[in-house]
Amino acid sequence: MMIYKDKSKTVAERVEDLLSLMTTEEKAGQLVQPFGWQTYTQDQGNITLNETFKRQVEKGGVGSLYGTLRADPWTGVTLENGLSAKAGAEVVNLIQRYAVDHSRLGIPILIGEECSHGHMAIDGTVYPVPLLLGSTWNVELYQDMCRAVALETRAQGGAVTYSPVLDVVRDPRWGRTEECFGEDPYLIGELAAASVTGLQGEHLDREDAVAATLKHFVGYGSSEGGRNAGPVHMGLRELLEVDLYPFRKAVEAGAASIMPAYNEIDGTPCTVNTELLDTILRQEWGFDGLIITDCGAIDMLASGHDVAADGMDASLQAIQAGIDMEMSGVMFGRYLVQAVEEGKLEMGVLDQAVRRVLALKFRLGLFERPYVDAERTAEVIGSEQHIQLARQLAAEGVVLLKNEGSALPLSTAETGRIAVIGPNADQAYNQLGDYTSPQPRSKVVTVLDGIRSKLAGTQNDDDVEKGVKVQVYAEQEQILYAPGCRIKGDSKEGFERAMEVAREADTVILVMGGSSARDFGEGTIDLRTGASNVSEYSWNDMECGEGIDRMTLGLAGVQLELMQEIYKLGKTMIVVYINGRPIAEPWVDEHADAILEAWYPGQEGGHAIADLLFGDLNPSGRLTISIPKHVGQLPVYYNGKRSRGKRYLEEDLEPRYVFGYGLSYTTFEYSKPKLTRTSMTSIEHVTLTVEITNTGQRSGAEVVQLYIADIVSQMTRPAKELKAFSKIRLEPGETRTVAFQIGAEQLQYIGRDLKPVVEPGQFHLHVGRNVNDTEWIELTVEEA
Repeated sequence: MMIYKDKSKTVAERVEDLLSLMTTEEKAGQLVQPFGWQTYTQDQGNITLNETFKRQVEKGGVGSLYGTLRADPWTGVTLENGLSAKAGAEVVNLIQRYAVDHSRLGIPILIGEECSHGHMAIDGTVYPVPLLLGSTWNVELYQDMCRAVALETRAQGGAVTYSPVLDVVRDPRWGRTEECFGEDPYLIGELAAASVTGLQGEHLDREDAVAATLKHFVGYGSSEGGRNAGPVHMGLRELLEVDLYPFRKAVEAGAASIMPAYNEIDGTPCTVNTELLDTILRQEWGFDGLIITDCGAIDMLASGHDVAADGMDASLQAIQAGIDMEMSGVMFGRYLVQAVEEGKLEMGVLDQAVRRVLALKFRLGLFERPYVDAERTAEVIGSEQHIQLARQLAAEGVVLLKNEGSALPLSTAETGRIAVIGPNADQAYNQLGDYTSPQPRSKVVTVLDGIRSKLAGTQNDDDVEKGVKVQVYAEQEQILYAPGCRIKGDSKEGFERAMEVAREADTVILVMGGSSARDFGEGTIDLRTGASNVSEYSWNDMECGEGIDRMTLGLAGVQLELMQEIYKLGKTMIVVYINGRPIAEPWVDEHADAILEAWYPGQEGGHAIADLLFGDLNPSGRLTISIPKHVGQLPVYYNGKRSRGKRYLEEDLEPRYVFGYGLSYTTFEYSKPKLTRTSMTSIEHVTLTVEITNTGQRSGAEVVQLYIADIVSQMTRPAKELKAFSKIRLEPGETRTVAFQIGAEQLQYIGRDLKPVVEPGQFHLHVGRNVNDTEWIELTVEEA
């Protein structure tokens, strides 16, 4: 038996043996990742592999495939022509079998998939977007989600995912804000580590594990003007302290792969930034995994950044900087072999990249188990357990921003007639977010669905057939509906019907916001009836998502005008925002009776929102991103420097809703914090404790947040920085003690020499319910 086929040998031994047998063409082929959806053709259920792909495999030219199971307008894969979960697994098996049987050395293919908030494939469970997931402040629950995503993805043959997204958001006008956890590096770092643990499991070669790819490395959320892939202006010290921190935590957790960002930092594109990819990532952090480009990033070096003369130059710069694989594979596939033959690329550089690709394949167990059990997909993908997890996550991440006069919760018995109005009340795709595959309408619970279900009931488990939940709602006069307007556009033809509905109601629930829904060909809605309306005119309401950056944070279209007209009726007005970035609308903040920020809550969002509106659950989401009063205040992230200034002529710098903010239907009281000692050295630890009491009449969860302020330091510091948190659930009258350990990890910062340092002096330790509502105690750090 050849050494590389002997699973009793070490990964390193198997890699070196296989590498020694490979030709230059086969080596270069391992670094190439074509688009997976282009490898096969489906005709009336019959799947055949395309001849181009077959020839490429036979020449040893396919190391990986991207998005084999991805379904969206870009791929052209729809519900009608796409693959079911079982069919997807069968296609991946077909691909792997051809690669193993028809390539000279029988090397399996690495199947890479998008899984930011669920596997982006037909039938996969659609969880809330990361901005909501961060708002749960529930690291354990998020890790459970990652385990579920890994299970669904691997069941279809996916072995690596291009998540988590660890970008620190500095300008929420950026369209990819929804894909991020928020604006704080510590919180993102905790979720980053949980993601790696959840996705990769105990061992990568298990059937419930996939390799995590950290992205976008680095500074992607700090682009100039909030424009996607724009230049980043940031010094190395700040980069180490803020944007690199979550990536370091994920690398320490064992991340298998990493993806450089499109952007440049101080003139150097991340794709070829050797200080980032080699000095920091590999030498200082000890990362030994795979580095894969974002799609088209190498081409961008020659046509965009203009730091390369042509494709050959770009390819050489990339591989010499440490890139191991190219997503799309066009440039590496075209130039690497030629570069070796012409003496432009040393074989040792090529070999090093190939080693990392092969090592990951061996670690994933692909040589032993290249195929999956397609029958297993039915019990794993979209399971009831995963659906309930999606509902719980949505409920825990929705943030109650305002509740004037206890307008919420509503009573199912006493609320009277309810008008549900707005473009996001019953548009399924609008609540799913970007990087979502097409979904059957029956799978998604909209806000209108959730409210109807809450008041009219949902059929029981006997109505669940073949894994698809079929919901039947009783028609009741208690619930009235009108879309009113679209997300975008200036048409007011729906105003009249919306006003009629609002007049007849006692309570108005306005479901407004944004949309990251790509055009799946479903058309739009009739603004007068709310009925689906498919026509020759393709309407796209997308105002958020990748490549959709905005100049403003206000509601698009005529949404605000509709709300202002309805307000004149004097009804109780509850606002539910469904959106992918913060909304800055001062009029709504001032005039709404209650506001729920639901971000994009996923397929079970309607149930979760209804549970919160009617008090079956108590809101416990807290903001992970500051919401400004006006877009002109940006940036307003909470951990800016003390020297950032006081105000503008028109307004101060305080956001409308601060980091960590969120209301509850109950109240919590904090004791004064205590320390086991009020002084320590940099090599010691102290423990801070605080008692939290539920002083209200409902059970609820509180997010206890610890912030630290370094009073005097050699380098300028933020006024406060989050360093720990704990989400606890308390019954009415219950008191619990929360303890936080304080040591060098919490007190250090990046010093003049670009190394972590804990300076002697005074620190204020703040504990509270948000960054601006804390109790504090002083700690003195003495010379060791």
